[in-house]
Amino acid sequence: MDLELDGNSALVTASSSGLGFASAQAIAEEGANVAICGRDADRLDAAREDLEETAEGDVLAVQTDLTDPDDVSHLVNETVDAFGGLDHVVTSSGGPPSTTFLETDEQDWYQSYDLLVMSVVWTIEEAHPHLLDSEYGTITCITSRTVREVADGLLLSNAVRRGVIGLVKTISREFAPEIRANAVLPGTIETARIEELVEARVERGTYDDYEEGLADMASEIPMDRIGDPRELGEVVAFLSSPRASFVNGVEVPIDGGLLRS
Repeated sequence: MDLELDGNSALVTASSSGLGFASAQAIAEEGANVAICGRDADRLDAAREDLEETAEGDVLAVQTDLTDPDDVSHLVNETVDAFGGLDHVVTSSGGPPSTTFLETDEQDWYQSYDLLVMSVVWTIEEAHPHLLDSEYGTITCITSRTVREVADGLLLSNAVRRGVIGLVKTISREFAPEIRANAVLPGTIETARIEELVEARVERGTYDDYEEGLADMASEIPMDRIGDPRELGEVVAFLSSPRASFVNGVEVPIDGGLLRS
């Protein structure tokens, strides 16, 4: 299916690896110009080189700290200057630390809110006027299945990410029909984040080793396997495209059927 993204411009945050990178890759291969960002300059440069191997459009890499609103403003401005406009925004971020309520202090809460919610707010605020100028304006927020069903040991993700869903549902009505807004809810997908979570559970004694933890996670999924990042990226590309022109305000689980809600 031709997603009709050729010549469009997209910005994907937290995209030097993981789900953000997979989303940027899927969109870039459809012919869109894509801007990626990350905090680590070396990893970001490597991601840019990887994208350029298969991208049909141009690739821009901008070193960015998403918890700094000035950095976010610079990122959006650089994207618009490079591509002459902005049609699609995909928001992503690294995950907060695995923790329980009694292990979490007040600063952890504030830091997680900036990372998971305010980074999205700042990005959308800066991008909004440019998306309005686009014929295709879309926003797709990558969150987590934990916005529907909590996961043990992920207090901050469980509690804070839900704010993004409230945001998406609200702006999907406020910004329509000019701009569509949707969210995707990844489940257990093989990224560095999953490795961190499994290792944390090994340290807490939940599992004896990493292989046991990964196998246990896969056993809970009806598809009987861990997801591939590209499987999420393809859905993000579709939601960003005119092919999904009547899809607005939805939350799409990409979890192999793990959610029961």
